[in-house]
Amino acid sequence: MRTLLTWCGLAVLAPLLYAMTLTDGQDLLPVGAAHATFALAMAAPLAWARRWPSAVLAVLLAEIVAATTLGQPAQRIWPLLPFADVPVALLAAGRSRRAALAAAAATALVQEAAWQVDLLRQGLRAGAPGFLALSLLLGLGIVVAWMAGTSIRQRREYAQALRAHAEVQAITGERLRIARELHDMVAHSIGIIAIQAGAGARVIGSRPEQAREALGAIEATSRQTLKGLRHMLGVLREQPAPPVEGLADLERLAETITAAGLRVDVRRHGRPRPLPAAVDRSAFRIIQESVTNVLRHAGTGHCQVVIGYGSQELRLDVVDDGRGAAGDGNGHGIAGMRERVALLGGDFSAGPRPGGGFRVTARLPLTTAAGRAATEVGAP
Repeated sequence: MRTLLTWCGLAVLAPLLYAMTLTDGQDLLPVGAAHATFALAMAAPLAWARRWPSAVLAVLLAEIVAATTLGQPAQRIWPLLPFADVPVALLAAGRSRRAALAAAAATALVQEAAWQVDLLRQGLRAGAPGFLALSLLLGLGIVVAWMAGTSIRQRREYAQALRAHAEVQAITGERLRIARELHDMVAHSIGIIAIQAGAGARVIGSRPEQAREALGAIEATSRQTLKGLRHMLGVLREQPAPPVEGLADLERLAETITAAGLRVDVRRHGRPRPLPAAVDRSAFRIIQESVTNVLRHAGTGHCQVVIGYGSQELRLDVVDDGRGAAGDGNGHGIAGMRERVALLGGDFSAGPRPGGGFRVTARLPLTTAAGRAATEVGAP
């Protein structure tokens, strides 16, 4: 845009200067090609105003001073006065505020000096109303050029700040997503391993078969966790990775939790069907975190998972009849589940039940808008 401005300015300034040199007055050059060459030479610096605005401004102001010193009347060089404002606008757009103000002040000084010298040379009063209005007009042109350039610089700085803010938000969002994935996967698996290891240690002398089963569950859980970690590292390295876990893996989760000592009763209502990737994954992670909390903190041997497939939403309910505790207060499980549901535009609640136990409820929309949100926060 600014390059186009400078070339348009050159295309206008050169013909104007040529036309002005043909007016009545003292001729420095013969009429004809010499006039055209002179006008083009005077206007040519404007072509480089985009790259070197300070140098071009200095050249244009020097031309004004030289023409005034050589006794050229103002009507011959007046196109140079407003077009000297173009480098001022470019300096205000691309340089510091101090440099732009200095350029504007120098331009105003040279333009007003040339104008007043020409008035004195013609024997006119500098303060005459008509000529005073022209002086103010020159100053106004400089102010407008400076303000236009400043506005361009401010818009550019604002756009840069917006981009930086968006980058920070994207990085923060990705860090939160990775933190949720690690918490949901590792905390669940380590909890299972800790419980199985404790059970195996207690019965290794008296019931070696049961201890062997506990070790087998520890091995299976460790392998599954290692597989999930490899998947996450593959995603972070932008390598192909297997599909992430979803509700199709719920039976395997229930078997793992049951082997650890908590019987999970899974019930489905409605017509099961394929879900958006982010909804499917988030539903699995919410159930996984919920049953892990029951296993670790509720002090009960049974919990129920209910999945309701509606036309517009997926509803999850995880209920237990334990002591009504969701955790020890130092974890991030509830907060992570709430974040997952909020990212999909759903509703989440978790708390003790009136009759005892604990309930986790999540509603995940399946509408078009939710699908777009799901794509943004979906599976890597």
